[in-house]
Amino acid sequence: MANGWSLVIGLIIIVAASVAAWFLSPKGENQTLFRSTLILTFVSCYLMWAIVFLSQWHPLIAPKRADIRPDRVPN
Repeated sequence: MANGWSLVIGLIIIVAASVAAWFLSPKGENQTLFRSTLILTFVSCYLMWAIVFLSQWHPLIAPKRADIRPDRVPN
């Protein structure tokens, strides 16, 4: 799935997991800490995945092959 829809699908999954963490967190004095930890973890993992995905999908530097003779490189 190497297209732009994977980012949208991943975002939908992260939003659903964050909403589930919000409503299903155990009640108690540490409820806010538990919610914040889970939601920040989901968002951080998604951002890391999205940055790596986009950097491989649209690299800033084009790869160059060293094993091709200069007269055989297409223009």
